Amino acid sequence: MMSAPRSAAASVPRLRSAGLRYTLAACAVLVIAVLLALGTWQVQRLQWKLALIARVDARVHAEPVSAPGPQDWARVSAETDEYKHVFLTGRLLPEYSTKAQATTERGPGYWLLTPLCQADGSMVIINRGFVPLDAAAALGASLSNTVPAGTDACAAAALAGRAPVRINGLLRISETKPGPLGLRVNEPAQNRWYARDVHAMATARGLQAARVAPYFVDADAGQYVADLDPAVRPYGGMTVISFPNNHLVYALTWYALAVMMAAALAWVIRDERRRARKGSAHA
Repeated sequence: MMSAPRSAAASVPRLRSAGLRYTLAACAVLVIAVLLALGTWQVQRLQWKLALIARVDARVHAEPVSAPGPQDWARVSAETDEYKHVFLTGRLLPEYSTKAQATTERGPGYWLLTPLCQADGSMVIINRGFVPLDAAAALGASLSNTVPAGTDACAAAALAGRAPVRINGLLRISETKPGPLGLRVNEPAQNRWYARDVHAMATARGLQAARVAPYFVDADAGQYVADLDPAVRPYGGMTVISFPNNHLVYALTWYALAVMMAAALAWVIRDERRRARKGSAHA
């Protein structure tokens, strides 16, 4: 037994209501606009990142300039000063050094951070470089020393006849977290340091934090190390300068999604027109 043929009306495609069509089209246009805006924002971020990389590269390779003094500390910022090539002159206080855990291309170990007293009585923490794990034990118990109460460590170093030295290096802003994830926090009471928080380190050593600069300096390779045991002399000049730059990929992704959405919208509009023409033909 053969089934009855479908009526002509049954073959006519069902059209969506005008209100629904306009609503869907408006939503699609809004999504496309948002995707285009996100892509444009990433292009702007790309230009900003490229300019930042160029500025930092210029700072790193410039001739060293005098490090900011106390009168300029309030204006020091990552944007204007980080990685600036600077020099300082003063007396090192190796007996009040701190070691902060680090992982470098040479393996695990520590950064050796030593206060430097300048002529005006201010102090800057110097990151003298990297000490490998197998050599760090030779640093000894001196790294837990604190300044006796009522003692001016800088004045004592001058009275002892300690000679001033010049240190060249890259200015770095004091850290509060040991990395982008910040999973470990400093434990001053146990002398465990992960972030190079200069004021916390100075306070733990009994130094006057108000006299300590809000930055530290990564010493260049080949800086003064005559005061240190040869077995633990650090490797300087190991600053890693890296700026993730995925903005072009992100921009292309957002623009591609916008194109796909626009293509989908065009297909839907064409399909609706085809349905409308078919409906008109059967009217």
